[in-house]
Amino acid sequence: MTYTELTAPPTSAPVLPARVLENVARVLVGKEGVTRLALAGVLAGGHILLEDAPGTGKTMLARALARSLGLDFKRVQFTPDLLPGDVTGVSVYRPATGTFEFVPGPIFTGVLLADEINRATPKTQSALLEAMGEGQVTESGVTHLLPPPFVVIATQNPVEHEGTYRLPEAQLDRFLLRLSVGYPTLDEEVRLLDRLQTVHPIHALESVVTPADLLDAQRQVRDVHVSADLRRYIAALVARTRQHPMVALGGGPRASLALQGVAQALAFQAGRSFVLPDDVQEAAPGVLAHRLSLRIEARLQGQGDAQVVEEVLAAEPVPVEQAAGPRS
Repeated sequence: MTYTELTAPPTSAPVLPARVLENVARVLVGKEGVTRLALAGVLAGGHILLEDAPGTGKTMLARALARSLGLDFKRVQFTPDLLPGDVTGVSVYRPATGTFEFVPGPIFTGVLLADEINRATPKTQSALLEAMGEGQVTESGVTHLLPPPFVVIATQNPVEHEGTYRLPEAQLDRFLLRLSVGYPTLDEEVRLLDRLQTVHPIHALESVVTPADLLDAQRQVRDVHVSADLRRYIAALVARTRQHPMVALGGGPRASLALQGVAQALAFQAGRSFVLPDDVQEAAPGVLAHRLSLRIEARLQGQGDAQVVEEVLAAEPVPVEQAAGPRS
């Protein structure tokens, strides 16, 4: 008997995720799976890296999420000449007062779209690290807090390497999830052509929840129960990434925390107050794959990080409990 068969059925999904998913679906056709995971990343309080070919809807997903959640949205096109201050802000000297005044950059927003992030230099990329990790920006020795909720959604093209700078492992680790939007099916593309023939629905898209609702939902996500067996399962999965023969550098403790957080958010979206192994397994590819540094042998054999995660999931025994939910 499996863990799922021993658990109680889910209740109805909470209002916030259902409203947001339905609203985003008005813009993105057939992308319910990636939208659910992206929303899970936001509910878990993390940042998202969208890696896919041009024209697949990465920017539209970011804009639709921001509008649906009632968050301010700003987009920065990352280019080689972009400076750190262009993102975080700079101190400007005011002759009238003889003082310096901090002028906030576009990072002071609800959702920042870092478009084609790998085209900027490492120095500019690193300007995001403090903001993503600590929710603040330090300029000229003064720290400026970013008002929550704050989400960075970055995009990059995985196949184009001309004029790009590889994201360092430390920055990749700051992204809670790496997701791919993917190409639509033939039927989905036909529906897309019909829907966008006259005007794009993103222009009429309105918010369905407020930032305060989102902050409340994020608090509820952190309260979703994770059993001791599932915590061990999460830790064991991450430990297996370090032991895999094709991995030079596996996931660290931040990967375990990320996997637990996204699993909690998926359970919350499903209307459950407890996490199932299915939640962990659904979250694992997006949470773990980009945190793995593969050996040269893996690349020579054509083995990618996603395949490693599949092997890790297949190798680790799934826990079975006699009951789900918090124990008294």
